[in-house]
Amino acid sequence: MPSVNSAEEKTPLTHRAILSIALPVMLSNISTPLIGVVDTGVVGQLPDPAYIGAVAVGSLIFSFVFWAFGFLRMGTTGFTAQALGARDNSEIAASLGRALLIAFTVGIVLIALQWPVREAAFVLLEGSERVETLARSYFDIRIWAAPATLVNYALLGWFIGLGRTDIGLVLQLVLNLTNMALDALFVLGFGWDVRGVAFGTLISEWGAALIGLIIAIRYLRKFNVRWSRKNLLILQRLKRTIAVNSDIMIRSLALIFVFVWFMAQGAKQGNVILAANAVLMHLILVSAYFLDGLAFAAEGFVGRAIGSGHRAGLTAAAKMTTLWAGGVALFLSGTIILFGTAFIDLLTIDEAVRNAARTYLPWAIGAPLLGVWAFQLDGIFIGATRSAEMRNAMLASFLVYMAAWWVLTPLANHGLWAALYVNYVARIGTLYYHYPALVRSVPVGM
Repeated sequence: MPSVNSAEEKTPLTHRAILSIALPVMLSNISTPLIGVVDTGVVGQLPDPAYIGAVAVGSLIFSFVFWAFGFLRMGTTGFTAQALGARDNSEIAASLGRALLIAFTVGIVLIALQWPVREAAFVLLEGSERVETLARSYFDIRIWAAPATLVNYALLGWFIGLGRTDIGLVLQLVLNLTNMALDALFVLGFGWDVRGVAFGTLISEWGAALIGLIIAIRYLRKFNVRWSRKNLLILQRLKRTIAVNSDIMIRSLALIFVFVWFMAQGAKQGNVILAANAVLMHLILVSAYFLDGLAFAAEGFVGRAIGSGHRAGLTAAAKMTTLWAGGVALFLSGTIILFGTAFIDLLTIDEAVRNAARTYLPWAIGAPLLGVWAFQLDGIFIGATRSAEMRNAMLASFLVYMAAWWVLTPLANHGLWAALYVNYVARIGTLYYHYPALVRSVPVGM
């Protein structure tokens, strides 16, 4: 990574530089959906699809709740990368301080409001009585990880913005490997069913947050700055932070609601379809998190280019990271073709769920090839902190998705998957529409 005091921001971008950022993110990201894979695989050894459905529903609730605050990762990355490009050490430190302050405050509020949050979630997600009972047990335990989870978002965003994805890799591996080990111990060893999955997540989130804070505080010393109330509360920057984060929050809520609606409509088709969709969604999430390595690289390099006023750097980052992402997407789809059936059999012993998942497997095969373009555009706009365009594009895409679902409802679960594809297409089209204006907003430079 170029030091904050270097003048390397306008040097030509290389493939090696991209991979130095993307590869650690890929390695760390791939362990994140593996938590869900292990969760599903562990409870999938229990002879009742309701366990898989309960973990899927419980995890989805927290995805909805926590991803709504995904700006703590995305916004922090953009602000930090731009401060790095501008060589503003005080703002580099302040971007983390503001994010941590918001993260911890929101986490405490979520714990205080856990009852209405839980009841609202289960009104929206209509599973069987057995699934809901198990999912409630999962929720009541995992909600206590809220402050730690959001602090981890802020820390990861800050380190990515600095280009220190190697530190992000360490933190994610600590979090995810600990989580997987504890899940297996608590469920298979102690027989705690879905409660064991929730306790594993709770302990690992807090452990990773504490380690991450220690590393961040030590790393701040390299910038020779300290947090101060004056820097954290600069009115103009606070307003911009709130505006950008609010837009990203609305965008994230719209995106998450797409997946909430997807799982909710699957649940209405019975426990078998719910479980089959959950298994296939893990394939898609593994692919998405892997592809996010290139999207995160785009965020960092685009942010630095904008911070240093360098249009050529922006376009180079967009083109070169997307080229790599397209190649990775081809590899991922090929891997699903070869190993998708084995993956399904690994995650569940229920024959009905296996058969249903095989029926809908082709939808998971094509998802990386289509989703990669949406992910890359997200990364470009996050790095540029062009949150208003992201918000508007996602809201439009959500409306297109709902219209597609309504039209395709007669096709049952195939129609549900087809509507998800339509959402990808809408995300790509609406963001690409704004891309030329983003490029024109950056000076041509020298």
